[in-house]
Amino acid sequence: MAGTRRAAEPAEPVRAVGRRERHKRAMYERLYSASIDLFTGQGYEETSIEEITERADVARGTFFNYFEKKEEVIAAWGARRRDTLRAELGAIAGGGLDVLTCLENCMRALAKINKSEWRTTQVMLTAWVKCGHPIFEEPYATSLFAEIVAAGKQDGEIAAHVDPTLVGNILRDVYLGTLYRYVGRGKQPTTLATELVTTLRLVMNGVLVR
Repeated sequence: MAGTRRAAEPAEPVRAVGRRERHKRAMYERLYSASIDLFTGQGYEETSIEEITERADVARGTFFNYFEKKEEVIAAWGARRRDTLRAELGAIAGGGLDVLTCLENCMRALAKINKSEWRTTQVMLTAWVKCGHPIFEEPYATSLFAEIVAAGKQDGEIAAHVDPTLVGNILRDVYLGTLYRYVGRGKQPTTLATELVTTLRLVMNGVLVR
């Protein structure tokens, strides 16, 4: 799909990282890892900041040098998931893929990410919803799906009247709705990829040019 290919951008010069910056990054990672480990093991709401800093072996006040509140760890987790998705899609990207294959690859990558850390997904997704992130956060998945659909439309694979953003919203709802159902019912994600791809095909049947 020609519309999804981008010219390689020149690499930015690598800058040396000073000792102070390395220390800050290491401390951030200690706090983040301690938080995720505790959330996964005992639950988000059941974990206190005192427990996080004790696990990280730092003073309680150190936490607030890196996160204003516990909820910010959820946002950091979401950002890392987006980075992981970009890496997964980059690894399987290839020229000449049609729009449906690109979207199927995206759904399979999302399923793989969730399956690889399923217990953490269960805890963090629940916390993410309770804290209102689906309402207030920028809908990253929508943008990702819409970009693929727009490229397919440009290549003549998608009907001319179709709004890529609307399709992106629908596919985001498919993804999150399916994930919520698996988490809410305590299902194991063994069939998650299959269900996502099957539902995707049902949606795309209405917008693909035949």
